Amino acid sequence: MAASAAARSSVGLSLRISRVIPDCSTCPLYRLNSCVNGNAGLSRGGSLDRFRVLNRHLQTTPGLYHSEEGNSNAEDPDDVVNVVYIDRAGRRIPIKAKVGDNAMYLAHRHGIELEGACEASLACSTCQVYVDAEHFDKLPEPVEREDDMLDMAPMLQENSRLGCQIILTRELEGIEMTLPKVTRNFYVDGHVPEPH
Repeated sequence: MAASAAARSSVGLSLRISRVIPDCSTCPLYRLNSCVNGNAGLSRGGSLDRFRVLNRHLQTTPGLYHSEEGNSNAEDPDDVVNVVYIDRAGRRIPIKAKVGDNAMYLAHRHGIELEGACEASLACSTCQVYVDAEHFDKLPEPVEREDDMLDMAPMLQENSRLGCQIILTRELEGIEMTLPKVTRNFYVDGHVPEPH
C-alpha cells in the first residue's frame, strides 16, 4: 500500500512573481485623484525611486496523472487489479492493471480501440464505456462535466461512464468495461490520439 500512497503524492512547483508598480503616494496625479489603477502619468525617464517592487510567491502542487506510465508496484499483489475489456466485436480482453491506472490510457497501452479524442480533458465522449452492474456503484459519482459529455454520447446507457475518469482501485477488481458500437468524435480534423 505504500506504493499506492507514493503514486498519489504530488510534485511541488514554486514560482516567484515580481512586478514593478508605481508608488502612488509620491505621484502628483494620485493626490489629484486623477490616477487610474495607479498607472497614469508614468514617464520613461523618471527615477526608479518612485516605484516599488511587489513580490508574490505562488505555490502549486499538481497531482501526478494516472496515465501512460505505471503508477504503482506491479510486483505487489495488493496493487494488481484484473480488468476485462469487451471490444466492439464482443471479444473479452483480460488485462492485469495496477491500482491508480486510468482505464482509458490502460486501453491505449494494450491496443484496445477506446478512442479518447480529447485526451482526458473532459471535452468529448469518445472514451465512453459500459461498466458491469457489479462494479458500477463502486465508482465515484461523475462530476458535472462528465455528465455533460455523457449527455452527448451516442448509445448512452444507465451504466455509461467515461473511461478517462475511471481510476482503478482494489474495489474494482474484476471490472468489465464494454466498448459501445459507435462513438461521436467532435474534432473537425478527425484527430485520433496516439499513446505518448
